[in-house]
This record gives sequence, C-alpha cells and structure tokens, in this order.
Amino acid sequence: MNLALFDLDGTLLSGDSDVEWAQFLISRGVLDREVFEVKNREFFEQYRAGTLDIKLFLDFQLAPLARHPRAELDAWHTDFMRQAILPMIGSAARLCVREHIDRGDLCAIVTATNRFVTAPIAREFGIEYLVATEPEELNGEFTGGISGEPCFREGKITRVEAWLNGLGKDLHLGFERSWFYSDSLNDLPLLERVSNPVAVDPDATLRAFAETRGWPIISLREPAAP
Repeated sequence: MNLALFDLDGTLLSGDSDVEWAQFLISRGVLDREVFEVKNREFFEQYRAGTLDIKLFLDFQLAPLARHPRAELDAWHTDFMRQAILPMIGSAARLCVREHIDRGDLCAIVTATNRFVTAPIAREFGIEYLVATEPEELNGEFTGGISGEPCFREGKITRVEAWLNGLGKDLHLGFERSWFYSDSLNDLPLLERVSNPVAVDPDATLRAFAETRGWPIISLREPAAP
C-alpha cells in the first residue's frame, strides 16, 4: 500500500480556508470588520513568511467558535462551503486526489486549519481521513481552545504519525511509497519525511528548495485534462 497526504490551503484549494472563514463571518456581521479583517490578513502574511505564531493565531481563529451554538455554526458552514470553498476547488485538484484513491492509496488531508472548518472540505474531495488541528469541545460545543498539538510545521509529523499508529501503520516502514503535496515552506518538515514530496503552486522558498532537491513542481490551478 502507498500513502498520499495532501495539504489543503493553497494546495488542493486555490485559496485559504482559514482566511475565507474569517472573511465569511465578517461578511455576515458576526465579526467586526475593522478589528478582524486587518488581523486576519496580518496572520495570513505571517504564515506566508514562515513567521506565524500558531498559538496566537489559533486563539484568534477559534474564539468565534465558542461564541455561537454548534447548530448555528454548522448552518453557517453550509453557506460557507457553497459561497467560498467550492469556487476554490479546481478540476485538476479533484483529479489528483481521485487518481490516488482509485489506486487504492491511503489518503489524508493534513492541515493546520481546524477540523470544524476542514472536515466538510475533506468530504467534498472524498477523502476519508483528516489530520487537522483539533478544536476543544465540551458537551458538543466549542470552548475556543485546542485539543492536543496544533497540526503545524513539525506538529504535522507528530499528528500524522499518531494517526498512522492508530491504524497500525508507520510513516517510514509501512508503505512502499509516500507522497505529500504542499504549497508552503511551513510544510518542509513533512515534505522531507516522505519518499515523494511534491511542490504544488509553491511559494518562493519552497520552489527554490524543490528545485535544489529535484522535487516535482506542479500546478493544480490549471484545468485538468479531459
């Protein structure tokens, strides 16, 4: 069996679900535009530069989840999927995932974005497994905190290994080949752990690194072949 791991934001999506979720809440009047829009973009630029403090960001991102009932959040997310996420999913991204699924590879999305935002997106791609930052819950409602280690940078390795161990598998010994598709310099730790790292529409740092290492560089923004 082979393993195929996919980053989400900027890789399978032609945008960032973290950023778009906050913008969606701003557009609904749930979050104050003057306060949150600037902060949202600041965090995004820090992420792109590789300087993001993940704990500060998660405090910002998860706090709104604790202010509203789960049923209301779920209803909002249905609209969010239709308005913001589906337009960011291209045919090439869908085809890339489908090829791995059809070959019988064990597939998972591995993302720093929290599970509430990303679980419906994983289902849209037909991917059974999601390794994501886990928002803390109490009696079915979000607390605004996180459960366990954030799925970010080296934390992605920790979380992937824990997920695989739960399936009785090992990242290094359990697969003939392993892929990880990502656009971001923040994912270099996990990219270096798989046998087949793939840079997808990469940022400048990852592109230079991939060129030096001879890693494939692809685009999922282009239309898939019929």
